[in-house]
Amino acid sequence: MTQALVLDFGGVVTRTLFETHPATEAALGLPAATLTWRGPFDPASDPLWQSMQVGDISERDYWLARTREVGLLLGERWDRMETFVTRARGADPQAMIRPQAVAAAQAAKAAGCKLAILSNELDLFYGRELRQRVPVLRQFDCIVDATYTGILKPDPRAYALCLEQLDLPAAACVFVDDQSRNVEGALQVGMRALAFDVLQPSESYRQALRALGVPIPAALQP
Repeated sequence: MTQALVLDFGGVVTRTLFETHPATEAALGLPAATLTWRGPFDPASDPLWQSMQVGDISERDYWLARTREVGLLLGERWDRMETFVTRARGADPQAMIRPQAVAAAQAAKAAGCKLAILSNELDLFYGRELRQRVPVLRQFDCIVDATYTGILKPDPRAYALCLEQLDLPAAACVFVDDQSRNVEGALQVGMRALAFDVLQPSESYRQALRALGVPIPAALQP
């Protein structure tokens, strides 16, 4: 039976904005070490992140707050996450893609698996133009984006939309996300699901490929 690797986008396919503070500061002309919030890399430094993790605010709320905060540092009003991402990463969007994601996608595809992205805010945060500027995205069989569907993970309907486009049963899919509530949502609809650890991206992708029975490529070997 055909299987599929289904990936969240932000944090799983891309490096997080937490990981690229120096590049963001350079792109925006901010002094080094201006951005101190570190999310999962240092939860104690980021009470807002902690609020998101316990469900007090949504992920969209978190990033909108950070977007507005960074805009104010430049004396500007930013009300769209796309503005933040475009200004911070627009010159070289490929640099934000995890090489481990590319290696895993290529290995899964070579083994006959389908590829899908299931995101709550791909185009909302990154802009639709990104799809043409990042070659690995062209390898995916489908992209289901709540920017357009309006159905956010972990709503079961979000996973159902992806399964419908893949034309596969839930059990044939391995889903990977860096938010535990989205992983739990996938498990509840019958998908195999793994939590992506942004601190250990290579190991996370090795686990996903093992779940699919796909050989681990050299680029992901320990």
